[in-house]
Amino acid sequence: MSTTGPDLAGERIEDVDVSSEMQGSFLEYAYSVIYSRALPDARDGLKPVQRRILYQMADMGLRPDRGHVKCARVVGDVMGKLHPHGDSAIYDALVRMAQPWAMRLPLLDGHGNFGSLDDGPAAYRYTEVRLAQPAMAMVADLDEDVVDFVPNFDNQLDQPEVLPASFPNLLVNGASGIAVGMATNMAPHNLAEVVAGVRHLIEHPDATLEDVMRFVPGPDLPSGGTIVGLAGVRDAYATGRGAFRTRAKVQVEPVTARKSGLVVTELPYLVGPERVIEKIKDGVQAKKLAGIADVNDYSDQNQGLRLVIEIKTGFDPMAVLEQLYRYTPLEDSFSINNVALVDGGPRTLGLLDLMRVYIQHRLDVVTRRTRFRLARREERLHLVEGLLIAILDIDRVIAIIRGSDDTDAARSGLMDAFSLSQAQADYILELRLRRLTRFSTIELESEAERLRDEIAQLRALLADPALLRAAVSDELAQAAELFGTPRRTLLTEATAAPPSRSAKAPVLEIQDVPCRVLLSSAGNAVRVDVGPDVAVEPQRRRARHDAIVSQVDGTSRGELGAITDRGRLVRFTPVDLPVVPPAAAQPAAGTPIAAYLGLDPKQERVLALVRLDGDPIAIGTAAGVVKRVAPGPWPNKPSFDVIALKPGDRVVGAAHAPEEASLVFVSSEAQLLRFPAGAVRPQGAGAGGMAGIALPAGATAIAFAVADALTGVVATVSAVDGTVEALGTGRGKLSSLLDFPAKGRATGGVRAQTLARGETGLRLAWVGPSPALGASKDGVARAFPTDLSKRDALGTPLDAQVDAFGTAAR
Repeated sequence: MSTTGPDLAGERIEDVDVSSEMQGSFLEYAYSVIYSRALPDARDGLKPVQRRILYQMADMGLRPDRGHVKCARVVGDVMGKLHPHGDSAIYDALVRMAQPWAMRLPLLDGHGNFGSLDDGPAAYRYTEVRLAQPAMAMVADLDEDVVDFVPNFDNQLDQPEVLPASFPNLLVNGASGIAVGMATNMAPHNLAEVVAGVRHLIEHPDATLEDVMRFVPGPDLPSGGTIVGLAGVRDAYATGRGAFRTRAKVQVEPVTARKSGLVVTELPYLVGPERVIEKIKDGVQAKKLAGIADVNDYSDQNQGLRLVIEIKTGFDPMAVLEQLYRYTPLEDSFSINNVALVDGGPRTLGLLDLMRVYIQHRLDVVTRRTRFRLARREERLHLVEGLLIAILDIDRVIAIIRGSDDTDAARSGLMDAFSLSQAQADYILELRLRRLTRFSTIELESEAERLRDEIAQLRALLADPALLRAAVSDELAQAAELFGTPRRTLLTEATAAPPSRSAKAPVLEIQDVPCRVLLSSAGNAVRVDVGPDVAVEPQRRRARHDAIVSQVDGTSRGELGAITDRGRLVRFTPVDLPVVPPAAAQPAAGTPIAAYLGLDPKQERVLALVRLDGDPIAIGTAAGVVKRVAPGPWPNKPSFDVIALKPGDRVVGAAHAPEEASLVFVSSEAQLLRFPAGAVRPQGAGAGGMAGIALPAGATAIAFAVADALTGVVATVSAVDGTVEALGTGRGKLSSLLDFPAKGRATGGVRAQTLARGETGLRLAWVGPSPALGASKDGVARAFPTDLSKRDALGTPLDAQVDAFGTAAR
């Protein structure tokens, strides 16, 4: 209650109840914030500042086909004419509408530094902007009385109360804002999906939420990522409130030959890479995160986001990733609170409510536009009909005009003489004489006919609600076709478990389990983790594969050896090799073994993989030397020589060789020698071996193998004289090893293939278990005879050159 006191120096003082005044002032402030600043309108999905920016830019003619203008100019015009608030608030709203990571369908086309997820934009005096094409759909038909206009803050100008919005902007781009006592947070969606759902609701007004969710299964975030768990999304669609969790898109890729990394290419909505890096570093320092060696941001404009998290040797990348999901923003939550203005007041809306409000808005817009166009066409038809009447008796028209004292008299004369309306008479008086030609008459008659057809269509549209709804649906379909893009966010029903203090710490290091390491003919290696009673399934021949040249059993964290053509044994642990399941044990996508071991592939090539214990290792060289190396104790070095090679000699094969196995040499002269492994006495690592096969001058051993005589096969390819073109890629032959009789060590062996005219010897040979798979240098399968031939047969011409042999994974 207020009272009036005495006047003091001409002033009037009133006593006011403070509580009443505060209550009234606060309510006025709250209403202003809710209605005029923080909450979007459910019809066009825009806050007042966003709506004013788009309208003012359209009024300035900043269309997509025009050049960019300084943002400072737009901010100044909006602030001076429509939005009497701070320039920073206007510029912040402008920037957000141009950021593709904030808006699913950006409404502005920015030029310059508009910031990033981690950094703000440049000042508005440096950046430029214009309307994007979708914004033109938001302001389309404003000049056709489709929405109400209201005065601006000083009643000098008019502004639209709401924009026509040719697509459901609120659902597509979402919204966020904090008002007084309430807030809104709406998720972006895919335009094509939303339009499909809205069109279904237009056609079936009684559709259920489940029906619409067949078209709109969930949010589609600008940054992509994965939504894990859709229960919260369904709650939000039903009630307007809910929550869901989003995860980054992460792939395990080799960073180096011996290190794996987690490569992040998509992040949760509004999460920047710098924030992720900071949280990872904090987690490592606080010892919440283990197994992370380094993290680097390789993002750029060409390849987009690329955040590489290097994993320490021996740690399971997927286990480390689960920890990152728990303790870093690689997994984030999004709370949906669909609060928007409906009829001037805030309401919490579900998916169907949002769609119905938008549909009613578009029905109103199309109805008003149709009425406007109908009125304009009726007015025009009225004038054209009057003009056609006058043209039929143009001489009389001219006489009436010339005989009149003034315009009013001429107007009255025409109206009386031809029964014209005042509008028709005025139009005739303003007509230029050049319109009175015969061709103008034809054009007017055609125009009148066209106007009558359009008027009939517009009247039919207003008279039939079904046609009106179909027109709205068709316009939505056009917007989806113009601006629709594929879905970016993956939806999964899986749920993400929140961090639990009582949960037992997961094992991050790779467990030491039995495994098998496979080496391909192209030099790639993979690891197959298997149980003690699980065997790798044999692989069928494929169009593209890497034939297996060596495979060895061990454990994932145990130590193995690689024998090179320079006679060295290189120790390694297979823990960081790519892992494939037993049913898909083909190392075509493996890591190059030379790079994994730190070798130069141009100087040294890995021939075989071996264990460091068990049976002796048999080694054969190009000079025909054979050696069996006794297992351990090995030198305590990362690598060491296992055979003393003579100058110019090199190793051509190696494998474990028990006493009962057969050692096999194949020479370039097409001779094969098989003798028992027991004939070669095991020696120490430093020894130079003994004579294995007797070679004539100029010949070399091109293959050495340890094989089972009962099951082994021999594959050979002839070398051809380059001057004989008809011979092509040589002849290939497959024979049973049992057909080759065993001979004494250091003898010459028996013929392995008969050579035809123009063939100079053998180019390639291989001895091992069936099947024998041919391959090119890069691992592409090559056809090779599968039928067994006599040991000294001629061979079959090959369709394509075979560069290597191997077998399937066992």
